Order: sequence, then structure tokens, then C-alpha cells
Amino acid sequence: MIARRQLPVIAGGLLAAPSLARAQNETLRQGFSPSRLDRFAPAMAREIERGSFLGAVGLIARNGEVVHHQAYGHQDMARQKPMALDSIFLLASMTKPLTSVATMMMIEEGRLSLRDPIVEWMPELRNLVVHTPQGDQPLARPITVQDLLRHSSGFVYADAAPERIRDLYNQHNIEAREQTLAGDEMLRRLGTIPLAFQPGERFFYSISTDVLGLLLERVAGERLDRLLESRITGPLGMKDTVWWVDDARAPRLAEAPDSDPLKASMWASYRIRQDNSTNSYLKGGAGMVGTSADYHRFCQMLLDGGSFEGRRYLSPTTVRFMMSNHIVGMGGSPAASTGPGYGFGLGFGVRLADGMGVAPGSPGDAMWAGAWGTSFTIDRAQNLVGVFMAQGPSNRVRTRMLFKNLVYGSLVDEG
Repeated sequence: MIARRQLPVIAGGLLAAPSLARAQNETLRQGFSPSRLDRFAPAMAREIERGSFLGAVGLIARNGEVVHHQAYGHQDMARQKPMALDSIFLLASMTKPLTSVATMMMIEEGRLSLRDPIVEWMPELRNLVVHTPQGDQPLARPITVQDLLRHSSGFVYADAAPERIRDLYNQHNIEAREQTLAGDEMLRRLGTIPLAFQPGERFFYSISTDVLGLLLERVAGERLDRLLESRITGPLGMKDTVWWVDDARAPRLAEAPDSDPLKASMWASYRIRQDNSTNSYLKGGAGMVGTSADYHRFCQMLLDGGSFEGRRYLSPTTVRFMMSNHIVGMGGSPAASTGPGYGFGLGFGVRLADGMGVAPGSPGDAMWAGAWGTSFTIDRAQNLVGVFMAQGPSNRVRTRMLFKNLVYGSLVDEG
């Protein structure tokens, strides 16, 4: 049996052994210690050994320079393909920030506003009511665009919903898990199901961003995939951030371990090997795939105040507004995804203070993650982006916090 300290890892797509510790007078890279960055390799090897994932890719950039971009382990169950820097991962809920940014771009153009009731574009939702123990009640106010962005709409994900609403979501295939479902029909069915709470009452992670994607399609008059490609992924050069994996990209698709109990059901519901855009709605909250380098470009644009490589996507004021806490005074929190100490902005979890978290960060840092095991951090105080890509849904909270610990443990000069 191989001793843990000798476990092979993949560095930049090539097999490499952990480096020896460097001298204390090592040259830092944008404040990062090379010897401390070497800790990633054995940490990833331990996670691979315990079955958290088959492999992973980690990327760190500071002050606009990529200081760490390494691949570890393998991409496939057979362990025939080393993980590569351009391996493709299911982004799941890391799709949400892309849809949220597209929404704010359209708000900047005056095509909609945060206070707009969504029934202006979605009359199918005109007769919604709110579920309560005392019986269904009318809405105290309409659901707004802001409610969709901050998950305060009253919509839910079925798995976390009250029993009655859970059963109705599943019966009507609202999340298109069992089979495809056209967007117009999804909204018609959703309009017959009570909300779990009054709009604006609490944060409750939900299909809100999926509904937001359908709203954008109606406002823009084009499919969500084309809208995001023309506005965000195309101009940013995110060439592998797409809605389905074609035959050309398939060899680069990273797998989750067969031992992961969530793998089979999640894989069946994502259907990313077939183009369903003509017969099923595109999930603005969960549908895309991509690479670490692609997602870094998106995060770097946000870190740089809405601009990247000479092109402006959002104003700095809008980015700052998105990364502010928009759930003050509400019930609920994003702690299940972020850990404690976070509020929620318009598409991101937002750190509220130095303390309370279960991993280091900075007040105001923005982060989110995907159910398959991906995550990112945008730390404006440290001018830092971290992107972690893995496919291990059952261990996703553990591994996203491990990544943050390794990132901040390697940053030794905050100047």
C-alpha cells in the first residue's frame, strides 16, 4: 500500500510528486507562498483516497495574475485519463451568477427593473396563492424581479419543500427531473402550485433563477442559451461554457465516483449529453457546464468592477450593488451552501464579517457553488479569485471549504 505522503497527484495534467518545502526567504507570487501552495497536492490526494472525488482542478488569481492552476487525480472512473486543466465540469448552481449578471445587464439598459412584478411577463403566475397551516392565503404583494434574484419569491426546490408543495412539484415535473418540459408549460403548472411563503418574507434557495431565465427569454425575445452567449460567454471567451456536451467535448467531461450515492439520480436529471433546447426549458439556475479557466474569466470580470480585457459588461456600481446583502431583516440564510456568516446578494452569497464563517475570507467576499462539487470565491478586499472544480456531490460542502482553507492558508502577504 502506498503511503499517503507518496500518493501521486496530477499537476498541470502531468504526474508530479509533492515538492520539498522551500526556504523561508522564498519569492512570493502576488503574496502567495509557493511552498504553501504545494499543500494542495497532498490535500487533493487525501480527498481522492477517501472517495470525495476522482480528481479536481484548482485555480487562484490575484491582482489579475493566475498564481496557481493545477489539476489533480483522474477525470474518469477507469483512471485512464489524468485530470486536465481544460477538463469540463457540470456547473450546476454556478449557472445562477451568469443568469443574474445577464439580468442586471438588462436592468442597466432599462428593459426591466428590480421592483417589476414578474406577472408583467408571466401571466401564468397571476393566480398564485401562499400555503399556510391555516389554508391558502392571497399574496401580500407581487413577486418581483429582485425576489427571483435573491431567492425570496416563495418558490422552492422540491427536496426542501413542505410535503404538500414537494408532492405537487414532483407530480407536475416542475424541475424537469424525470423528463423534458417546455418553459411555457412549466410556468402554467407552476402557477397552480401555492408558494411556500409570502414574497419577501425569507431567503429560501429555490427554482427562482430558473424562473428568472424564462423571464429573460420573454423580455429579450430569444432563448436563454443564445442570450448568455451573445452577452457574456461569447465576449468573455468562455468557449467551453455551454448547455450540453457535444461529441467533440465529451472526452474532456469529468466524472463523479460511482460510489457517490447522488451520482445516478443527478446525472439522469441533468441530461447534458443531449440538446434539449427545443423541447425543454433551459435552467438558468443549474444547466451549464464549463472549465476552470472559463469561470475564472467571468469571476475576474466581476472582481474588476464589470470590465474585462477592455470590454465593459456592468458598471462598478452595479457590481457592488449585486455583492451587497439583499436579505436584511428576512428569515432564512444561505448557510447550507456558504457556511454561517453569509447573507445573499443578487446571485451570490456575501460574507458579512470576519468572524462566524467556517473558512477564512474577507467581509464582502462573494461566493457560490454547484451541487456537483464546484465553487468559487471573489474576494474584493484581497483582489483575489478562487475557482474549484470537482465532481463529488455528496462531499461538496466539505471540499469547497477545504479549498478555501488551502487558498487563504497560502496567502501570506495581504499588502
